[in-house]
Amino acid sequence: MVIQLPDGTVQFTFICPHAERVAIAGDFNGWQPTFAMTRLDESSWRSRLRLGPGVYQFRYCVDGQWYNDYAAFGLEHGPHGLNSVVKVESARRRPPCAVDRTERSSASVPAVRDRIASPPSAGNTNRQKVRARSETLETLERMHHAAMALACTA
Repeated sequence: MVIQLPDGTVQFTFICPHAERVAIAGDFNGWQPTFAMTRLDESSWRSRLRLGPGVYQFRYCVDGQWYNDYAAFGLEHGPHGLNSVVKVESARRRPPCAVDRTERSSASVPAVRDRIASPPSAGNTNRQKVRARSETLETLERMHHAAMALACTA
């Protein structure tokens, strides 16, 4: 999973429980697996990179094997097959909600909801939409983590 943080850095999170070493390689570093990821727990790895605005292709290198991130911004054909895509936007062009998409913990979701003002005539409709959207994102994250864990164990 890839998100752009409020400070402009790009955060990569990858789930692979049995990995010894995980690195990121892409067209931003000559496809060399030099950006090592840090183990967060028994199955999660994370790294943050500062990339300029643009669209980049990348993959994860796990103990010498290559994996795509299907929760990124899509897939594109590269010289050696499909690659994951990350789109980095400049800070001023990013939508206001994207700034708040940092960690998706139970503590951060209500904070995001509270920062979105709803028009007086809309009542709770906007809050319900935001709540549904947050729940959908959390469900997609859980599904992504489960799929990546299965892919790494296969």
